[in-house]
Amino acid sequence: MKFIFIGDVVGKGGREAVKQLVPELRREYNAQFVIVNGENSAGGNGLTGTCARELLHSCDVVTLGDHTWDQKGFELDIGRLDKVIRPANYNKTQPGNGWGIFTNPAGGSIAVIALQGKVFMKESAYCPFVTADEILAQLPGTVKTIVVDFHAEATSEKLAMANYLDGRVTAVLGTHTHVQTADARVLPGGTAAMTDVGMVGAEASILGRAIPDVLKKFASGMPCRLPVVETGTIRLDGAVVTFDHTTGRASAIESFARRIEL
Repeated sequence: MKFIFIGDVVGKGGREAVKQLVPELRREYNAQFVIVNGENSAGGNGLTGTCARELLHSCDVVTLGDHTWDQKGFELDIGRLDKVIRPANYNKTQPGNGWGIFTNPAGGSIAVIALQGKVFMKESAYCPFVTADEILAQLPGTVKTIVVDFHAEATSEKLAMANYLDGRVTAVLGTHTHVQTADARVLPGGTAAMTDVGMVGAEASILGRAIPDVLKKFASGMPCRLPVVETGTIRLDGAVVTFDHTTGRASAIESFARRIEL
């Protein structure tokens, strides 16, 4: 079996690319399940209920990261969105779920866990390693396929998590940096790993934002808002993982990138 994991969706252009390209990717890879990180879907910051439902027309699960609460009122929406997963290592009093078990249309179940890193991250979160252990202890033994979205800045922390969970989960896939890395591989214990799967955003941009705005911020050293989400040619980054649903072990992982003119 195969599942597809797609990197951080940025703005309306990113959502439209997901809508148009995901059905084609399902057919191309014969993938039965699609997970997308949607934490930048609403104007480049956070998620709304409307944007979440739009993504879920094409995908099976939406994961989130450090921009989870950027959109006003989303704390009310998330409780009605059982296929939207925010970082599990947030304060337990916060609304929403950090993991869930979902039906794979091709058979069996898939557990999806969202975790946020701590190194170089502004938002406070509990230890993701301890949280991962706690969640795995709660999962029924019948659930063999387990996918972790590790939303983190430092490559070292992402690689540490992948190796920490090797042999215990099907895949540890990194998000947050919006830059696809060239390190997709299957670890010795059967866990597929990739430091960052990339983004769904404008190719002529800096992480999906207008280049002049980002240059001004870096060149001046002054605080600067980045209000413009670029459009035009959208690049959709992701990875496809081949796995055995009876054991939960991955046998292959392949990164991909697609482009669409909007």
